[in-house]
Amino acid sequence: MRHVQFAEDGRLRHLITLDGVSRQELEALIETALALRQTALRPVNKLPTLRGRTVVNLFFEPSTRTRTSFELAAVRLSADVVNFDVAHSSTKKGETLIDTLRTLEAMRCDLFVVRHKENGTPALLAEHAQPGVAIVNGGDGNHAHPTQGLLDMLTIRRHKGEDFSKLSVAVIGDILHSRVARSDIQALKTLGVQDLRLAAPAELLAPELRAFGQVFDRIDHAIAGADVIMMLRLQKERMDQALIASDADYFRQWGLSQERLALAKPDAIVMHPGPMNREVEIASSVADGPQSVILEQVGNGVPMRMAVMSRLLAG
Repeated sequence: MRHVQFAEDGRLRHLITLDGVSRQELEALIETALALRQTALRPVNKLPTLRGRTVVNLFFEPSTRTRTSFELAAVRLSADVVNFDVAHSSTKKGETLIDTLRTLEAMRCDLFVVRHKENGTPALLAEHAQPGVAIVNGGDGNHAHPTQGLLDMLTIRRHKGEDFSKLSVAVIGDILHSRVARSDIQALKTLGVQDLRLAAPAELLAPELRAFGQVFDRIDHAIAGADVIMMLRLQKERMDQALIASDADYFRQWGLSQERLALAKPDAIVMHPGPMNREVEIASSVADGPQSVILEQVGNGVPMRMAVMSRLLAG
């Protein structure tokens, strides 16, 4: 994937995955997002960085947080935004994705945020993009969600400081179907996390990710003494068959309750990429409690996506 993401001079040209992105690049994006986050607190929160540029949200899957966040990020950088209406587009008439890209490139669009159910779709478009056109992966299948991974790192950085090597981070839930988990795990390892814990039912643990951290078959053991707890949504829409007995049974075995949270460090933070299934993977009392940074994650999506778009289009 590196040859797709990077120009010959090493500059980040597209953002398809966090796999292969250097620690220096990750830290630069986080620092830029921290600075841009302050802009959001000003009475006038727009910057002229991308004035005259056009950003297209090319979403083939439903989205609330990601799509809105990218739109706000582009607007706050003074870019024009086009929200591509897939349901009423020529893709329904048989037009290929490459032809759709070519058509929109001909209208002088500069950056495409692509969400698709199939792994590899953003990478495919990146391979065919014209020089000067950037592709950002807004989530593809269970492969990657790089900007979610970045905003999660921004959130951890704000609460736990610059040194990730001292942190104990637990990633819990439906890891098998989670593109967020893959991007988070890649970023956490690149940033130096040594104590990375992966906890999931056996049927929901991705085998290829075992090498990245210590695997637990019980949530209580994974949470004990953790600094950061990252809960994942149970993605039933991506399951070919029922892999859990019931929502209630899943919560009993794998849900994050107040009692289980007490096993973590007193200042541990609780994260979730959303949308949440309350009382399935996380209790409402935890999701809305003082250790939850879930809404902050949502808010951090705007400055982080501003940082990514600025990096790709403005250098």
